[in-house]
Amino acid sequence: MLSFFLADGRRARSADLLALLAGLLLPLAFSPFDLHPLAVISLSLLFATWRDAAPRRALWRGWLFGLGMFGAGVSWIFISIHEFGGVAWGLAVVLTLTFILVLSCFPALAGWISVHWVRRCRRLAPAPALVLVYPAVWVLAEWVRGWFLTGFPWLNVGYSQIDAPLAALAPVMGVYGLSYFTALSSALLLAALQRRDGILGRYLAALVALWVGAALLSLVSWSRPAGEAITVSLVQGNIPQDLKWQPAMREPTVELYTRLSRRHWDSDLIVWPETAMPMFYLQARPYLEVLAREAGESGPDLLVGVIYLDPETRRYYNSMVSVGATTAFYHKQHLVPFTEYLPFADVLGDIVDWMDVPMSDFSAGAPDQPPLDLAGQKVAVTICYEGAFGEEVIRALPEATLLVNVSNDAWFAGSIAPAQHLQIARMRALETGRYLLRATNTGISAVVDARGDLVAVSPPFEEHVLQAAVQPLAGTTPYVLLGNYPVVLLSLSLLLGVLVLEGRRDSK
Repeated sequence: MLSFFLADGRRARSADLLALLAGLLLPLAFSPFDLHPLAVISLSLLFATWRDAAPRRALWRGWLFGLGMFGAGVSWIFISIHEFGGVAWGLAVVLTLTFILVLSCFPALAGWISVHWVRRCRRLAPAPALVLVYPAVWVLAEWVRGWFLTGFPWLNVGYSQIDAPLAALAPVMGVYGLSYFTALSSALLLAALQRRDGILGRYLAALVALWVGAALLSLVSWSRPAGEAITVSLVQGNIPQDLKWQPAMREPTVELYTRLSRRHWDSDLIVWPETAMPMFYLQARPYLEVLAREAGESGPDLLVGVIYLDPETRRYYNSMVSVGATTAFYHKQHLVPFTEYLPFADVLGDIVDWMDVPMSDFSAGAPDQPPLDLAGQKVAVTICYEGAFGEEVIRALPEATLLVNVSNDAWFAGSIAPAQHLQIARMRALETGRYLLRATNTGISAVVDARGDLVAVSPPFEEHVLQAAVQPLAGTTPYVLLGNYPVVLLSLSLLLGVLVLEGRRDSK
């Protein structure tokens, strides 16, 4: 009897270790590694550890999975808060670990809910139960993570499929739809391997049909040309983050961006990165006026990153300003908590002061800002982190014919974060059926077409101007029209459906 319990304990610990290893495997499915089949394999391994576990054990294994997933996938946050955020090494380690531990709670809750839900469906066979329940719970956990406490949708599984056949589903159901169908693929694969159910071929056929159907959907074009193609130039100044905000760097920075732009006055649109001018707008205005005069009436429109200080409210914004035929502003709406502002300031303010953590105090722009008029087009602008929220990007559509995302990824140094960030930006182009221009300070700057494919890419950590011809596009994808509602309602309906089915069987 003792040997039986010891063997059972060893099996449990092996499954725990498998959950951790599966989590460590998942980040390899994302950029810069781009081994997208690993996403399906990783979730299949996780689901396998949940299959015969009690809800508490599934909670633990989901947490271990998250620990591996986020520990390997977003540990670059340490670089941001320590090397460039001015936080002491020890405190930066504590904050990074706390961040990872909290994020790990989402796959942990997914494990507990999934197993608990399946156990309530006592009369449903194990394989159909996991196919119906596990993917639905997984995507709902991702969706909640995308908005809870302002959200952190980084490493949503759907992003890993941007170059896979499933990507054709993004214009229909967005990145959460891709997450659902990736998780469904994992569940179908696991069910197909359960030979004791005697229906191996049925689940395998469903898996093949899903991927073939998605590949055929790629033949559908969701957008159409809106006028003639325009020439764009994305200016990458490559200003080191530790020098960017030094007062002595203001003049050299403006001179650098002006020199790089001057060679491309023949473009229709020139885009500078987030806070390319490290000063307030009123300080930058004389330089911008000189640029506008030099470019001339027939020259390009410019879109420039700057900080805007409202003279009446004294609030300041992370902004982009258009320079050319008209002057207009876009103020960043979705700020980064604990970096650009302090949430729950009344509660946390004294703690942050005690820890001596540097903190900005930006204000958020209005959520209903219209697209900017640039180069004869309506342009939807996002700044850095807010490009990770597809449900916010589509607010400017279908009016916008072009997307622009600007960033300063110098915060991430030489980590994997810039490649992940570019992958996220590519998804916004695919979801909306629009070209996307991504201008960054140190790279990776890129031009992305309406299918999410890279048209042109800049070398990282170099001064560079990326020039390309882009086609403004009109039209409405299903995702632009409906947002995340379809995938959320589908997942909830599946979970409620299995309970209703179980209730009817009990009544009979």
